[in-house]
Amino acid sequence: MPIFEYLCEDCGTKFEQLIRNGATAECPKCGPSAKLHTEHSTFAAKVSSGGSKSAETPSCRSGMCQNPGFCGRN
Repeated sequence: MPIFEYLCEDCGTKFEQLIRNGATAECPKCGPSAKLHTEHSTFAAKVSSGGSKSAETPSCRSGMCQNPGFCGRN
């Protein structure tokens, strides 16, 4: 059961939704009639190098993250 990320082109809401057995996604604000765009998914991984504080709490060095905290790097 994959989780997909969507952007509602009607209201601009970004959301994730678990899609089961061919079900269709719907915007939590606009409902099933909204026009949705599938977004590229990101993932987060925690890396520890033994005792370095910076390895335990990474930050987004590129500044490309549009959603603070979303990718786990900021």
